[in-house]
Amino acid sequence: MAVSSGRTTISTVGRLIAVLLFIAVLVPGVLLGRAWWLAGGRRTVAAGAVELAEPTPEGVRTLARQALHGRRIRRLGLLLGVAGVIGSVVVLAEASVFLWVPILVLGLLAGVLLAEATRPRPRWRTTSPPRRPRQSEQISGWLVWTMRAAVAAQVAVTVPQWRSDELSDGVASAVLAAPVLAWVVAEIALLRALVRPLPVQGADVPVDEALRTWTAHLVTAAATVLALLPLGTLLLRAGIDPDGVSEGFDVLPVALVAGGFSALAAGAAVAGFLVTWLRPVRSDARALTG
Repeated sequence: MAVSSGRTTISTVGRLIAVLLFIAVLVPGVLLGRAWWLAGGRRTVAAGAVELAEPTPEGVRTLARQALHGRRIRRLGLLLGVAGVIGSVVVLAEASVFLWVPILVLGLLAGVLLAEATRPRPRWRTTSPPRRPRQSEQISGWLVWTMRAAVAAQVAVTVPQWRSDELSDGVASAVLAAPVLAWVVAEIALLRALVRPLPVQGADVPVDEALRTWTAHLVTAAATVLALLPLGTLLLRAGIDPDGVSEGFDVLPVALVAGGFSALAAGAAVAGFLVTWLRPVRSDARALTG
């Protein structure tokens, strides 16, 4: 009877620890969602500054040109995603049905990244000597470093599973290449936004700052989503793997499952905020208010 009571106590404590661990691992995802919600305030301020100032004719043309460029490249990304879905159907037939959504999302996010990394340089006159803003004026450093940490974590989780033959070569290559390439493109876009000199006309400064802010948040969000979604999937896979479950209470599977749910939820939340940043910078009140 005493042995049974002891086992019951251990089981109860184990469940309590599992619940607390699950909640603790979900906290980073909640904090990331809150950080992106606060970034919406930065978007509002940047858009409002454009409205309060009266851009020069070249500033107005720059806004139109940048918006058109972004739409074209994002449409190209959508077409690439659709082409990828069609290709998967041709190659894998019915087995490709579960790949349609990931391939389409990959194409859309690739379009976002390429659109920002290849934005044409504004044609207005720049300051001489050149003056450049700090990255903290465009985006929170916490968001940028979270993107980098998510990519590093995704690589750290994928490589051991690949080496232990838990992932096939094709799957491992895909889940490694997508976030790493997205991170590289995002860093290029962030660097371009950082090193470009400020415009000499004061009325164009709010436009320039808004464009940099949009680019920084779009590429950071896209790369973060492309890292968090496969990371969450791999963590869940490892956590529910029957071969890794032992008798009694085991902290590791609980932590892996909680981490997987947290990464997936955070990735979905960041994707939601990403959609709000797709709206181009406008210079008239009606466009800003929708």
